[in-house]
Amino acid sequence: MKRIVVIEREFGAGAGAIAEQLAHRLGWRLLDHALTEEIAKLAKVSPETCQHHEERVDPWLYRLAKVFWRGSHERSVELPDREIVDADRLMSLTKEVVNQAAEAGQCVMVGRAAVYLLRGRADTFCVFLYAPREVKYQRVLAEVHNEAEANHLIDTVDQQRAAFIRHYHNVEWPSRQLYHVMLNTAMGVEATVETILSLIDAANRREGQTP
Repeated sequence: MKRIVVIEREFGAGAGAIAEQLAHRLGWRLLDHALTEEIAKLAKVSPETCQHHEERVDPWLYRLAKVFWRGSHERSVELPDREIVDADRLMSLTKEVVNQAAEAGQCVMVGRAAVYLLRGRADTFCVFLYAPREVKYQRVLAEVHNEAEANHLIDTVDQQRAAFIRHYHNVEWPSRQLYHVMLNTAMGVEATVETILSLIDAANRREGQTP
């Protein structure tokens, strides 16, 4: 029985709205920005300690790490720099929080490399969301209100995610074999949510029929 839904996504694919509606329909917890908040609580880092660590962190890894601190609404949620120690500490805390959430179950997780951290769990249903560039561009433009910035984000954020996953998990992003389904969100939020719900139901029925 599926107790966890993990949603990975291309930047601008609309994962935030889809995950929110999916969690509501399932009656489960939405763990998007909430995951970020839990990781920050575990860090318990003072500004002075952060400054000490920042002198030693690889700036490239630091920049990549910040991609995964942010929620699906990349432009509206980002932890203050003082909350971040370094990329290795980030991954350790993320693994702890994601595994705790998975043990509790009945949740929809967005990003945070959860598909890689939970790959061995049979109770997890993994979804990858993508969309044509123009669809992503219009979604991002509606948030940032700047054409150049919207294009820059679409061109770079997913490259950073891929580099981060390559560094910490030694695989290419997205790793298609880890997902139950990959969906084009150009069909709209409601249609995407309905499709995911139908597939989860089918997976549960199939598992129930297994001897």
